[in-house]
Amino acid sequence: MRVMERTFREQLFFLVLCLSVLKGDSRYIENNEISKDELYSFFNSELKRETPEELMYRRPLRCLDMVAVEGQFTFTADRPQLSCAAFFMAEPSEVISVDYDSVDIDCRGGDFITVFDGWVMKGQKFPSSQDHPLPLYERYVDYCDSGSLRKSVRSSQNVAMVFFRIHNAGSSFTLTVRKHINPFPCNVISQSPEGSYTMVIPQQHRNCSFSIIYPVEIDISEFSLGHYNNFPKRSMPGCAETGDFVQLLGGNGIDTSKLLPITDLCVSFTGPTHMKIGCDNTVVRMVSSGKFVNRVSFSYRLLDSQELQTIKLNNVEDFCFSN
Repeated sequence: MRVMERTFREQLFFLVLCLSVLKGDSRYIENNEISKDELYSFFNSELKRETPEELMYRRPLRCLDMVAVEGQFTFTADRPQLSCAAFFMAEPSEVISVDYDSVDIDCRGGDFITVFDGWVMKGQKFPSSQDHPLPLYERYVDYCDSGSLRKSVRSSQNVAMVFFRIHNAGSSFTLTVRKHINPFPCNVISQSPEGSYTMVIPQQHRNCSFSIIYPVEIDISEFSLGHYNNFPKRSMPGCAETGDFVQLLGGNGIDTSKLLPITDLCVSFTGPTHMKIGCDNTVVRMVSSGKFVNRVSFSYRLLDSQELQTIKLNNVEDFCFSN
């Protein structure tokens, strides 16, 4: 019962050990146990230490792992490992490439290594299918299917992951993970509970979201939605019908299509607008028709325990705990 009561934020922080991936032929993640200190260590600043350009950071890859740095990572099975996942994360303005340097696994015997463009957790995907530019089947790239034809896979956003299953002790593979500048970031998972960000969609028909896996206060300081520039300052219902709008969402999962819409904004203004959202995942999402250059600027900070207590009984919080 205690495991089921854990908040989504705790589960996501503990994703290195809160995972069991790809049972049978399915692609989902279940809970596993691991110590809090071990999980938080993956976000420790020491992982992001700088190394000389001529030297590549190298370390073994764990069966359940979180990687936030560039480098070369080698997994060697000391026993059958049937449910493994490595999560990769970059800065908001970066995308990730995963290169196969060497692979020694038995594809015919049921082994596989699959790169996923995004994250999967507890059956939910980020970005959601509504917000990702590729159909879901193209987001999975299986080494055993593509082999030498595709030795490099690049993500569409600042997160990616690798599922793998290895049956035989001694089998191994080596990956090189690199980060690349993304001139127009779209879907982002924030590494930090505090910060600021400007999301821009340059006349593209797409949806973009910025996901903050903490309960936070959002301060929207400015947004511009093309032909709404001459409208009065206000938030109004029916924004979805306009084709260009900003949403604030909250909930306990990573799939934006399953989160609670807290408010829609579809009239350009210069703010600020403040809102406290006590959910484990807080999302700023922009929907764009592609006819205009749309942008939204916002800052966010972590809510303290007293603030969370104050809002604990409101509808958003009730939704977050019950969802």
